[in-house]
Amino acid sequence: MQIAPGRRVALNGVEWTVDDVHGQLGRLVLVDDDGRTETRSFRWLINNADLRLLPAVESGRPPPVARQPRTLADLTKDQLERARLRAAHVLEAETGFREGHPARALPGEPRLAYDPVRTTLTQRRYTKAAEIEAMPRPEAVRCGLQHLSYRTLVRLSGLAGDSLLLACADGRWTRRRSGHRTITKEVREAIFAVKAECGPRARLSQGAKHRLMHQYMRERFLTFPAEKIPSRWTLAAVWKEWFGHGGARPRYGRTAEAAVEAGVSGRMVVHRPGQVLVLDSTPMPVKLRETVFGDAITATLTLALDLYTHGLPAFRLTLQSDTSVDIAMLLRDVMLPCSGFRPPTTRKPIHLSRRTTRDPSHLLR
Repeated sequence: MQIAPGRRVALNGVEWTVDDVHGQLGRLVLVDDDGRTETRSFRWLINNADLRLLPAVESGRPPPVARQPRTLADLTKDQLERARLRAAHVLEAETGFREGHPARALPGEPRLAYDPVRTTLTQRRYTKAAEIEAMPRPEAVRCGLQHLSYRTLVRLSGLAGDSLLLACADGRWTRRRSGHRTITKEVREAIFAVKAECGPRARLSQGAKHRLMHQYMRERFLTFPAEKIPSRWTLAAVWKEWFGHGGARPRYGRTAEAAVEAGVSGRMVVHRPGQVLVLDSTPMPVKLRETVFGDAITATLTLALDLYTHGLPAFRLTLQSDTSVDIAMLLRDVMLPCSGFRPPTTRKPIHLSRRTTRDPSHLLR
């Protein structure tokens, strides 16, 4: 990659132009189509997973996806050996010799079933397909020959050299294609609008997100062709690349986003009591009675743990599950002065294990 002023790149679906390069500082200035500028380092640009190089000449259609061609250097030593083994089977079916030429014949070649003097090319291909099918399944899977059929041999017949090795290499060994042709500026705006809409809502399925994107495109861009809107499978792939798996609950995701906006994310050093409190709620392992003659019900124990003193400033028992009011009253109990509470003279750390998190009743003893 040659970084020079005027070079166009795409980062997360947004097109940027390299405006200036400061080689002595290892930085460059990027400018988007709206005039916004950002200063980034060469290391950040090269290590960006969503970096795509755009052609110099632009046209009316979306730019094609720029992908670095695969080479043999992209394969590991084991992957290269497996690709050579597959290519040897293909060459034996084509020429009768695993090296592809009689001058490089191995001992015992050509075999009777692959002798080019006695057999035809079609016979050798059918023989090779039958040989692969009779091979033990674990060995065929290890070598990647379980799908080497007659039609595959015909498809690989016109290749030789490095081209044959790359064709025999599994496509999952190399880096996947980055970028999508159907993700235009309008579609990108719709995806981020759907992401913002999903924030205050509960968990939505991918189909619901796709319908929201269609609704936004119809209302915001009236002239955009409906047939060019990406399918739900493309939206799912783009959503996973841009925003991750999204396996957390929506309320936890909103809490994490609020923490990032407030600047409290990352590493924190606790240096005074009361600076950081950890709240945790768990069902009690025993049943409780609300009254003397009442029925046994499940209660929830909510703890407030001070990270500096490793003490419990407050705890609360609630019937059934806790609510936001219960958490607010717990924080009120933490803030109230307590004459009988004295901070420990020596800090004995409490190691929170799986048992402590799931069964904290022993902390109250």
